[in-house]
Amino acid sequence: MSLVKLDVKDFVALVTMDNPPVNSQPLELIEELTNVFDTFNDRDDVRVAVLTGAGRCFSAGADLKNRVDLSAPGARWNRNRKVREVAYSIMDNKKPTIAAVNGPALGAGLGLVASCDIIIASEKAVFGLPEVDVGLMGGGKHAARILPHSLARRMMLTGYRAPAEELYRRGVIEACLPADELMNYSMEMARNIASKSPLATALAKDSMRTIENMTLRDGYLYEQGNTAKLATSHDAAEAVAAFVEKRAPVFKGR
Repeated sequence: MSLVKLDVKDFVALVTMDNPPVNSQPLELIEELTNVFDTFNDRDDVRVAVLTGAGRCFSAGADLKNRVDLSAPGARWNRNRKVREVAYSIMDNKKPTIAAVNGPALGAGLGLVASCDIIIASEKAVFGLPEVDVGLMGGGKHAARILPHSLARRMMLTGYRAPAEELYRRGVIEACLPADELMNYSMEMARNIASKSPLATALAKDSMRTIENMTLRDGYLYEQGNTAKLATSHDAAEAVAAFVEKRAPVFKGR
């Protein structure tokens, strides 16, 4: 049975983790989610993705109730590599991804959120690294990419769960909405992104991802290179022509 549901419409891919009751992440879900996002790189009918969870939870993280036997030689290394790669399948994807956080995003669930480009949350959402309460460690590096220094450490050392309103106040997430408004808001933003040149959005995401750990000089130089690529594209010429002719542009992603 599939643990990840996919619905593609109007260039928007809605990806829903569906592993009741809390969308925990067994290896099967991790592999399926990675495979789904990998396909987007080669799909012209997908320009943006929205990642969410079924039910009341985004994802409570690793599946602690059904932990696999990792005693065989290589088993732990294999699993750890797959756990790492699911984040990269989102971060390195050509298509931007919106996290529509409908409920708790804990541990590996927070890792998925941090891997997305834009974060929108329900007022019922909370974010945390509760692994310390079960004698484990959470993904502090992923959390530290989006959270302030002290808050990330507080989460990791105490198991504190930050409500969505707090993260909105701190500027970590884009919106904190009533539960019944979350998906409409997220899908509307996705459709807005999908209406742009897919080449422009792909190069913009590539720039933001690549320059994150660069110096100012090197980062801006890289962006200028992507700007030059875009300037000579069909989509750039189409955007200018559409503006002059006062019509909606028809982008082809090249």
